[in-house]
Amino acid sequence: MTRVLVFEIWGEYGHFRKHYTTTSPLTFSIPSRTALTGLVGVVIGLSKEEYLGRFRREEAHLGVRLMAPVKKVRFAENLIDTKKAGKMMNEIKSRTQIQYEFLKDPHFRIYFVHDDPEVQETARDLLSAHCSVYTLCLGLSEHIADFAYVGEFEAEEKQAEAVEIHTAIRSDEIENLVFEPGRQYITEIMPAEMGEDRTVVDYPEVIFERNGNPIRAEGARYWELEDGEHITFL
Repeated sequence: MTRVLVFEIWGEYGHFRKHYTTTSPLTFSIPSRTALTGLVGVVIGLSKEEYLGRFRREEAHLGVRLMAPVKKVRFAENLIDTKKAGKMMNEIKSRTQIQYEFLKDPHFRIYFVHDDPEVQETARDLLSAHCSVYTLCLGLSEHIADFAYVGEFEAEEKQAEAVEIHTAIRSDEIENLVFEPGRQYITEIMPAEMGEDRTVVDYPEVIFERNGNPIRAEGARYWELEDGEHITFL
């Protein structure tokens, strides 16, 4: 049996930039596993240099579930050249307007297990007290997020011919996806793990349903929580 730490995070806007977009930044529909490691690192107070070494995929297990439909909006933002900025805002002459894509009203449930009990206990104690060492944000620092502790649940690892999964799924960890009428399926190639030099070493295809409905998969290895949820880790 495994104990899974569960919490939720939400905000008015979010942006998890797709690495291949530059002049018009687009956002992933859900936080990637690398973004999830950053969120947990923020909670327990790890720096950017520290958390990559502490959250390798073989020791840190992270899953995400959509709790609200995926909605995206686009705004133009004025970017300034801070290297040429004056002491006052009215002295700034160099501006570039860029169209950004944002998530609107994003809301996610996050599942976390760490092989080091001390790391998981620290995260549990802080989240249950509605505390974090640093400020939680949804991708960018201006998208400050709120969060809530859900609980720590016993989970049993299982495998079934067909089962409904409530979280996003890596396509390389299932045999087949069962398409159901009325569902809107999204697949995105997302970074899952980075080396300590911040080079991405794992780019899986991730599948989820746009409105947060469960996905029926065949041959999936999953964990059943005591509250009835079926989850997988990215």
